[in-house]
Amino acid sequence: YFIQSNLRSDIMTEIKTIEMHTGGEPLRIIIDGFPEVKGKTLMEKRRYVKENLDVWRRRLMLEPRGHSDMYGALVVQPDHPEADLAVLFMDNGGYSTMCGHATIALGRYIVDNKLNKGQPVPVSEGVANVPVVLQCPCGLVRTTVTVTNGKSGRLTFTSVPAFCVSLGFTLSTPSFGDIIIDVAYGGAFYALVNINQLGLSFESSTVAQITDAADEISSAVRSSGPELIHPSGDKDLSFLYGTILINDQDQPSSRDLCVFAEREVDRSPCGSGVTAQVAVQYTKGHMKQGNVKEFQNAKTKSVFTAEVAEVDPEGMVRVKVTGEAHYTGKSTFTFEENDPLKDGFRLL
Repeated sequence: YFIQSNLRSDIMTEIKTIEMHTGGEPLRIIIDGFPEVKGKTLMEKRRYVKENLDVWRRRLMLEPRGHSDMYGALVVQPDHPEADLAVLFMDNGGYSTMCGHATIALGRYIVDNKLNKGQPVPVSEGVANVPVVLQCPCGLVRTTVTVTNGKSGRLTFTSVPAFCVSLGFTLSTPSFGDIIIDVAYGGAFYALVNINQLGLSFESSTVAQITDAADEISSAVRSSGPELIHPSGDKDLSFLYGTILINDQDQPSSRDLCVFAEREVDRSPCGSGVTAQVAVQYTKGHMKQGNVKEFQNAKTKSVFTAEVAEVDPEGMVRVKVTGEAHYTGKSTFTFEENDPLKDGFRLL
């Protein structure tokens, strides 16, 4: 399902990818040509790629082959016996612990290429729900892909346990003074901020203005926000991934815009961010178990639906998130040794 080829310095290197998007957010699935990834566990592989192969992330995510808002997935062998595949998520600045939009796209890709161990994909008429189990850095994520008349479509994933870190935290910022934020975990850690506090609006403010505000808030949280400690104690999972600007949480549907990594703007509602939002809304009493709510990206208008599926005795919730991904193409990327920009760049 995934070919890892040794790189040769005497020829032009090629890497092949499948291109998809979920709610407008791109996903570049690396399927051939990536160097060998060493490590027994998924977290060991993540560290190996980060420490030894990061140039390939930059080459594939950044210009001239990508852009500042590109997102990628590297499929690797799982070490969990229940997983169909394992995945390393990558973006313009590094490596995420969880990604909902990528999970939704990868589910389709896995089913369409018959890479799942479970129920075979039906080829005749009718509707079937095909299980796919992904091992992500944050843990095991179980999904169900809806297949209608042999064609894969929407996917629902059940999150790892999500929880609130801090509700109503007062954060001091240079541009906005003291603001109130919530911090929650949905496979990754996010700060949630009502956009009305900032004198901005989804209707009239530009993406650049929202990005500047979210980036400033993320910086403030990292320097003076609540301490972020993953329940496992793993430091590689204990970091703020981004800030999500939201509307009023008690509304029948929610709108948001997530800015993560290095000022990367999510075109989808952000699956792990939606999971974090649901954890907050459930804790505050705005959502009840089993209630389905829409979460809309404030700019692209793409929608995920979400509901609280399970609540454990500690108050952590497992969230079901549903969305749909689409194919946009196939790519073969080359890397000439004499190209001075082959390693990728960002315009800041």
